[in-house]
Amino acid sequence: MRYGYTTGACAAAAAKAACLALRGERPEEVRITLPAGKSVSMRVAELRVGRGRAKACVLKDAGDDPDITHGVAVCAEVRAAEGEEVVIRGGEGVGVVTKRGLGIPVGESAITEVPRRMIVQAVREVLQGGAEVVISIPGGEELASRTLNPKLGITGGLSVLGTTGIVVPWSESALLRSLEKQVDVALASGFKELVLAPGRLGERYAVSRGVPEDAVVQCGNYIGYMLERCARAGATAVLVCGHAGKLVKLASGIFCTHSRVADARAETLAAHAAWAGADATLLQELRRCTTVEEAVELLRRSREEVLYSVAEAAARRCTELAGIGVSVVMLNRKPEAVAWDSRAGEMKWGRCLL
Repeated sequence: MRYGYTTGACAAAAAKAACLALRGERPEEVRITLPAGKSVSMRVAELRVGRGRAKACVLKDAGDDPDITHGVAVCAEVRAAEGEEVVIRGGEGVGVVTKRGLGIPVGESAITEVPRRMIVQAVREVLQGGAEVVISIPGGEELASRTLNPKLGITGGLSVLGTTGIVVPWSESALLRSLEKQVDVALASGFKELVLAPGRLGERYAVSRGVPEDAVVQCGNYIGYMLERCARAGATAVLVCGHAGKLVKLASGIFCTHSRVADARAETLAAHAAWAGADATLLQELRRCTTVEEAVELLRRSREEVLYSVAEAAARRCTELAGIGVSVVMLNRKPEAVAWDSRAGEMKWGRCLL
C-alpha cells in the first residue's frame, strides 16, 4: 500500500514554499528532509505574496491510509521578523491545548515537537534571521469534531502531528497512540481511578451518572492494551463500562474485541448458563438469539445470575491481565446497567454507575 505524509511534514513543506516566495521565487514543488533523513518533494497547491509576507498551501496526501485529513490544505503564512527566533503558532483550523498531559503547554497551539522542528529546519534552509510562521488548516475545526481532539482537550481545530513525517497505511500504532494520550490527560487531571469505555454508549452513560469527562477513557476494541497502558501509567484502578456485546468477550479472555479477532459471545453466555444449572430449553433459546442484546434480556427474565457470573469472570480476567483492580459494568442499549462484578460497588466511579 502507498505511504503518505503527516500533517507536520505538509506544514514544513508549506513553510518552505512560503519562504521561497518571500525571496522572489514561485516554486511549483518543494523538497524537505524528514526526521529520518529521507528527502521528499511535495507539490505547492497555492501561493500568495504581499506586504512582506507569503502564504503557501500543500494538499495533504495520506497515501492509502483512511486519514480524515487526506486531501485537506495545510497552509503556512511566513513573514520576516526581528531577532533570530522562528516563532510558530496555529491559525485557522489548528486547535489549542486546554488540558495538561499532552506534552504541549496549556494555551498553546496543538503543534507537536517534531513538526515544530521540521518547520524550523525548512525555514532555515531558505531564510536567515527571525521569522513568524502561522500554520492553518481550512475546515480543520469541523474535521476535528470527528476526532479524539475534543476528548483530549484540543479545541478549535486539528492537531499538527507526526514523528517520522510518514503516514503508514492503516496504522494501528497511530490509533493506539491517540488512545493512549487520553490516559495521560486523565492522570494529569488528577484522576487515579479511570473508567474505560469501548464505545460512545459507555462514555455517555458514565458521564450522565456523574463521572467527570476527563476520567473517562475511550478504548475502542483495544480493551486489554489500554488496561495495561493504564496500569503502566500509574492508574490505581479501572472500571470498564460498556455494552454487554463487547464485555462478554472479556469473560473468555478476549481482550481485543473486534469481530475479526475472535467472537465467543454465544459460547460464553451458554457456558455460564449451563454452569448455573440452566435447562436445555433455555440453552436452546440462547442459541437462537441473534444478538447479545436479545440474549441479555432473555437472561434477565429467566436467569439473571448468569449475567453477574459473566461480569465476575470478565473482571477477574482483566485484573489478572492489568495487575491492578479492574471492575466491569455491562450495559444494554437503553442504556442501563444490567450486570456488574462484586467489587464494582466498592470503586469510586462504580458507586456512580450502579
